[in-house]
Amino acid sequence: MVFDDVRPIGVVLGAVAFLAIAPASFAQQNANRAAAAPNGEITNGGGRIPPIVADPRPFNAKDLSGVWRGSLYAYGRVVPDFTPEGKKRFDANKPSYGIAADSPEARTRTDVHEGRRRAVPPALGNDPVGRCNPLGLARMILYSPSPFEVIQVQNRLVQRFEWTWDHREVWTDGRKLPNVDDYLPRWNGYSVGRWEGDTFVVETVGLDDRQWLDHYGYPISSQGKLQERWRRVNFSTLEIQMVLDDPAIYKTPFKSDPARFTLVETEVAPSVWNGLVEDKCVPLDNDPFYATAVKAAAGL
Repeated sequence: MVFDDVRPIGVVLGAVAFLAIAPASFAQQNANRAAAAPNGEITNGGGRIPPIVADPRPFNAKDLSGVWRGSLYAYGRVVPDFTPEGKKRFDANKPSYGIAADSPEARTRTDVHEGRRRAVPPALGNDPVGRCNPLGLARMILYSPSPFEVIQVQNRLVQRFEWTWDHREVWTDGRKLPNVDDYLPRWNGYSVGRWEGDTFVVETVGLDDRQWLDHYGYPISSQGKLQERWRRVNFSTLEIQMVLDDPAIYKTPFKSDPARFTLVETEVAPSVWNGLVEDKCVPLDNDPFYATAVKAAAGL
C-alpha cells in the first residue's frame, strides 16, 4: 500500500467518513515510482518533476520574483550511505508518508530506498510537523501544493511560504556565512547568496537538527551545509537543485532531485482576498484533531 503525499499530517487508515473530515487525508496510489511516467514526467515521492514547457516570452534570468508553485515533497531518490550517527537518527524518525511499513509492498519494493517504505499511522509516528512544528528549510522549499513568493530587494532575497506562513532571508550584501558554533541553530538557518552567471547560488548553515530533510524522515545535523542552485529556465519555470554536505549524517554529499516550479500568473486565491493564504498550522486547531481523529485512525 502506498499513500499519496498530500499534506504533512500522516497516513490515514480510518474509514471513509474519517477521510472526509481529515484535512490531511491521503489517497492510496502509487506515489513512490522512481521511473519515468508515461507522459515523460519523473515521479518523486508522490509528486512529479514536470517537464520544461517551452515559453517564448522574454524574461530576465536574474529576476526570480513572483509566486511559484511546485509539485514535489521528496528531496532525493538516491540516498548516500549513513554514518553510524546518521543511521541512528534515521531509524529514530518515524514518518507517515510512503509505503506502509512491513507491508508486502514494502518487502518487495527493494528498488525504493528503505526511507520510503516505512510509513506508520501519524499517531504512531513522530513527524515534527504533525504537532505544528516548523517544516525546516529544504522541506519547506519542496512543500507542495502550497506556493511561495520570491521578493528581491537590493541586499537580500526574501521567500514567503504559504504553508505555515513562514519566510526566509538570503543575504546578497557580501557577508560571509557565520561560524555555526557562534550562533543558535535556526529552523531556516543562515543563508547567503550570489550569482554565478544566470544561476543564483545559496549556501545555508546553522540549521536546527530537529527538522527533517523531507517528509520521509531523512535527518540533518546542525553542522550540515545546504547549497541551493536556483535557475529561471524561462518566463514561467523556476528550477532548483540542492546538495547537502553533512558528514555527521551522510558519508557523501546528498544531492536532491531537480525540482521545478511554475509561475502563478492568475490570482493566487481567486474569489477571495487575493494573495498567499495565511495557512498556519495552529495548535488550537490541530491538537483536538490529533487527540481524536488521528489517534482513532491508528486504533488508539
